[in-house]
Amino acid sequence: MRHLDLLDERFGSAAVLGGQCLISTTLDPDGRVVHLNDTHSLSFGVRDGSQSEAAQAIEAVLAGAKFEARLSPNILQEMWDKWVFIAASAGITCLMRSTIGDVVAAGATDLARSLVDECADIAEQQGFAPSPASLERSRAMLTAAGSGLTASMLRDVERGEQTEADHILGDLLRRRREPAASPSLLAIAHAHLRAYEARRTRERTVNAPDR
Repeated sequence: MRHLDLLDERFGSAAVLGGQCLISTTLDPDGRVVHLNDTHSLSFGVRDGSQSEAAQAIEAVLAGAKFEARLSPNILQEMWDKWVFIAASAGITCLMRSTIGDVVAAGATDLARSLVDECADIAEQQGFAPSPASLERSRAMLTAAGSGLTASMLRDVERGEQTEADHILGDLLRRRREPAASPSLLAIAHAHLRAYEARRTRERTVNAPDR
């Protein structure tokens, strides 16, 4: 959501649509993008729920693209629902350094559920409480036995690359208005990734060739 804040400051909120895509990809060893499943959808819309002519024109253009495009009357809620899921999935798989199936095998499904609930609480504090169906879908996906699901952020960690920890976990934490139950799994997961980033920066600095 932080990018909306920055764009609003520059262009005004009336000029900025909301949008979110659902697609699962990774990079192969040669740097090529690999699409991991058949999902490839984009939803977007005016953030106050109105249907402007500009948004409808964009929908018409995207109708010819080779992915699913949909004009949403409730785009901010959809964006928050996705944020809850990706923050929880990134948090649990990075914290445990494992797939969801491995987390379940370790008997840690309660941690995954708690992280979903904590992220959902922040969304509710911001006025975007996930629907029961959305919450159930997130809980089911993050507690599925045998699942090979991992967050793209974990794949970044495993490749030794920079992560979006501050954008996805840190920004969500900054929007918390009420104290979390102790301990905050979201804060622990964020600190874990910040420690990874600190180590990555230090090692890259030490190993950098002299100029």
